[in-house]
Amino acid sequence: MRILRNYFLKEFIGPLFLALGVLTFVMILGNLIKIADLVINKGVDIYSVGKLLLFMIPYLLTYTLPIAALTAVLLSLGRLSGDNEITTIRASGINMFSLIVPLLVVGLILSLVLVVFNDRVIPYAHFATRKTVMDIGVKNPTAALEPGIFINSFEKYVLFIYRIDQNRLTNVRIYEPQGPDKPARTIVAKRGEFISVPENNMIKLKLMEGTSDEPDPENPSNFYKLNFKTYYMTLSLSQMQDKSKIEKKPKDMTIQELRNEIKKIQKEGIDPAPLITEINEKISLAFSCFVLMLFGIPLAIITRRREKSINFGIAFLIVGAYYLMLLGSEALGIQGHLNPRIAMWIPNIILGAIGAVLTYRLCAS
Repeated sequence: MRILRNYFLKEFIGPLFLALGVLTFVMILGNLIKIADLVINKGVDIYSVGKLLLFMIPYLLTYTLPIAALTAVLLSLGRLSGDNEITTIRASGINMFSLIVPLLVVGLILSLVLVVFNDRVIPYAHFATRKTVMDIGVKNPTAALEPGIFINSFEKYVLFIYRIDQNRLTNVRIYEPQGPDKPARTIVAKRGEFISVPENNMIKLKLMEGTSDEPDPENPSNFYKLNFKTYYMTLSLSQMQDKSKIEKKPKDMTIQELRNEIKKIQKEGIDPAPLITEINEKISLAFSCFVLMLFGIPLAIITRRREKSINFGIAFLIVGAYYLMLLGSEALGIQGHLNPRIAMWIPNIILGAIGAVLTYRLCAS
């Protein structure tokens, strides 16, 4: 019996690490285009980009580890079932449950590791990513800006830039709101260039070939157009920096920090449903590892598919259904239609119950 249990574990561990490596690499590969753009087109230094890539990996593992565990179960037990090894074992009178338990224990251990991981490592990595992006924005403002959208990261001004090429800007519009019911001051330029001054917490903006609204000295609420060949502006970065340094988003918080925040906002009469949802999402996502394995073990034996491509396809279909249910449950929890303490566990309860029934029937037959 011990030899068979070790055999099952050995067949599972290899595909687990293989699937984990492949899935994580594929997800990183999907972000390499953005990372390459930061280095090649926006001139961000390799050290900062390396930090972003490093902080990205823990977040990816939250999703790739449960998928890898499910895939490994389907690959290993699917092959054993397809080769009639499981049929032979059952014909010998050996109870399948005694061979399945070690796999479920591994799934439970992985889930408990992910609980700690989601509580400690992910919030740190998420917050560190935001701080790194802020540092990049200070050293190289264009790296943190996107063309074609309104940018309100700077005090007093709203920017709209049609094209950004490294620190060179094309078709720049700058708006300076003057208050309610008053027209915004507008500056338009064909070209522009950012000059970073991080030691003074500001950047200089050099504008070329444009027009500027200047207040009328006799009537400051009115403006007159001023044509210019070169126009310099100073933009403060304090708004961008202060927000990143002071505010922590729910995804940046540990479970204890979220609980403290819940107590704080409850005293102010604010509904804490989104924060309660975040806590339960961290834990339920961790236990998805165990639940997906519980669901996948009997499925692999029943379907008897040894083809790797088919098992990968089945794994992604199951995971796709799981995360669709998770997104729907999250929306119900945040909007208050369902108790968030229950909502975030619905996918685990559904798949876990189906997996438990299938496992019982498999072992009882």
